[in-house]
Amino acid sequence: MKHTQTSRRSLLYRFAVMFSLFALLSLVISGFLTYVNQSRSQIRESEDNLRNMTGYVNAMMVSAGSDFVELRAYFEQNYDKLRIPIDFDGDVKPAYDRFSKLFAEAFPGKIYGVDVQFADLPDEIALAYAEYRFEYWQNMFEQARDSFGLDYTYFIYQTQDDYMRYMIEGAREPREIDGKTYIMLGDEVMEDPAQFQWMWEAWNTGKEPEGFDIVDNEYGHTYTYYSPLVIDGEKLGLICADLSVANVTNEILYAVARQFGGVCLVLIPGIFIMLSVIRKQFLDRIIRLENSVVTYSADKDASIVDTIRKEEQGDDEIRSLSDEFANMIVELKEYMINLQHVTAEKERIGAELNVATQIQADMLPTIFPPFPEKKEFDLFASMDPAKEVGGDFYDLFLVDDDHLALVMADVSGKGVPAALFMVIAKTLIKNAAQMGYSPSKVLSYANDQLCEGNKAELFVTVWFAVIELSTGKGVAANAGHEHPVLRHAGGEYELVVYRHSPAVATMEGLPFREHEFKLEPGDSLFVYTDGVPEATNASDELFGTDRMLAALNRDPDALPTQLLVNVRKEVDAFVGDAPQFDDLTMMGFTYYGKDGRGTH
Repeated sequence: MKHTQTSRRSLLYRFAVMFSLFALLSLVISGFLTYVNQSRSQIRESEDNLRNMTGYVNAMMVSAGSDFVELRAYFEQNYDKLRIPIDFDGDVKPAYDRFSKLFAEAFPGKIYGVDVQFADLPDEIALAYAEYRFEYWQNMFEQARDSFGLDYTYFIYQTQDDYMRYMIEGAREPREIDGKTYIMLGDEVMEDPAQFQWMWEAWNTGKEPEGFDIVDNEYGHTYTYYSPLVIDGEKLGLICADLSVANVTNEILYAVARQFGGVCLVLIPGIFIMLSVIRKQFLDRIIRLENSVVTYSADKDASIVDTIRKEEQGDDEIRSLSDEFANMIVELKEYMINLQHVTAEKERIGAELNVATQIQADMLPTIFPPFPEKKEFDLFASMDPAKEVGGDFYDLFLVDDDHLALVMADVSGKGVPAALFMVIAKTLIKNAAQMGYSPSKVLSYANDQLCEGNKAELFVTVWFAVIELSTGKGVAANAGHEHPVLRHAGGEYELVVYRHSPAVATMEGLPFREHEFKLEPGDSLFVYTDGVPEATNASDELFGTDRMLAALNRDPDALPTQLLVNVRKEVDAFVGDAPQFDDLTMMGFTYYGKDGRGTH
C-alpha cells in the first residue's frame, strides 16, 4: 500500500508540475512573441531567423544526400499515392515500423541502405518508405518553423513556366479519400514572377537571394525568404519560409497583458480540475492494475486474472492494457509448462547426441600406432566435428600384409544426416577395398551403391590410396577432394596438384581416374578435408593452403603425431574466437621403407 500511495503522489505531482510549467511557459512565450513580432526593432532579427531556418533545413537535406533525391523523384511520380493523415502529430514511428515490418518480411536478414537500395524495393515497400520519409521531413519543417518562430515553411520546385509544385507544406490543406482526411500533396500553383521576383531569381541562379519577397496575404504583411537546395550538382527545389510582422502598438501590448491575466484566472483552476479528473479516470485504474501485477509477481497465482478483468470496466487503452496483462499471465503460465517439456526433450536429445558422437568416434581408428608390428611407416590421424556429429571421416586398414589403404573423405552437409551417410560410405569403401579392388574400382562401386535412394542428394569427396609397403609404390584416386601434400626426404611439403574425378554419389556409372606415385624412405604424406584451408577468422578471411603449407614446413621433420598438432595450433591461432563452421580432419603418413625407421 505504501508503494501505491507513493506512486499516486509521484504521478499527481509530476502532472501538476508539468501542467503548471506548460501553462506558464505557454503564457510567457505567447506574450513575448506577440510583443517581439509586432515590434519594428525585431524585423532585422526576424529576417535572420528566416535565413537561419532555411539554411538549417538546407543543411539537413544536403546531409540526407541521395535519400532525399530519391524521395523527391518518387514524389514527382507518385504524390497522389502518398497518404499522410491530416492529424499527423509528428510521430514517425508508426510509419517507420510499418516499413520495417514489410522490409523484414521481403528481405529477411538484410539491411536497408547496405544490402538493399531504394530502387530495389517492391512498390508497396517503396511507398511505405516514402510515406515514412515524407512524414520525417514534414515534421522537420514544422519543428524548424516552430523553433525559429516563423509562420509558414514549405518546399517547392518548378514544374513548368511560372508554376511551382508544393511538395512539403507547413499549412495542411485537407484532401478527402475514401472517407478519410489526408494532407493535400503536390499542389501546383502559378507564382507570378513580377510579384515573386526573389523566388524566381533563387530558382534560376541556384544561389541564396539578397532580398525578401514582401507581400500582403492571409498571414498579414509577410516576408518570404528562399534557399535553393542543390545536392551533387542537381537543383532540386527551394526551401521557403514566411514571417508575418506588424507594428507594435500600446493597444496590442495592453491586449497581451489582459489576455495573460485572463488566461491565468481560467488556467489555474482548470489545472486542479484536470488533475482531479485524471486521478479518478486514469491514475486510480492504473494503480489497481499495478497492485494486481505486483500481487502476481509475488505469489505467481494465475487466478489474479479474474480479479484484473472484473475490476477494470472501462472502454479505453487502460482496459486494453489490463486485458493484455491478463492474457500475458495466462500465456506465461502455459509457456512455463511448455518450457519444462521442451527442456526435458532438449536434455534427452543432447544425451542421444552425446551417444552418437561417441559412436562416430569409435567407428574411426583412434589407436596409434594402428599396426605396431609394422615398421615400414608411421601414421596419425584426427577428426574434430563442427557439430556433435560430423560428415568428415578417415580410415586406414591393411588390404593384405603388404598393402595399406588410406582414406580421407568429406560428406556434404553437417550433423546427423552427414554422419549417417558417412557411416555407409566408409563401410562400402572398406568392403570394396578388402575384396582386392583397385582404388578407381573401389570408388566406382561405392558411387553406384550410394546413388541408389539418395533422395537427400548428399555426396562425398574422397581421397583413397593403396600403398605397397615393401616398395613405396602407391595408387590413389581423388574424387573431388582436396589436393594431397607430399614431402620428399630432406625437402619441404608441397601440394600435389592433378586433375580430380567428380565426387562420389553425384551420378551412377561415373569413372574415376587413378594416379600412381612412388614414396622413398623418409617421404611423408599429409591429407586433409576442406575444414583446414577453409577455416575462417572473425574477419571472414580463410586460412588457405599457403598458411597450411607454412605450418607444415615450420617443422617438416616432425613425426605425424606432432605434425598434426602443429597444424591445428596454427589453425586455432588464426581463427581465434570465431566459431568452427566445418569439420576439421587430418592424416599424416611417413614412409620408412621395408627396413623400417632409421634406414634412410
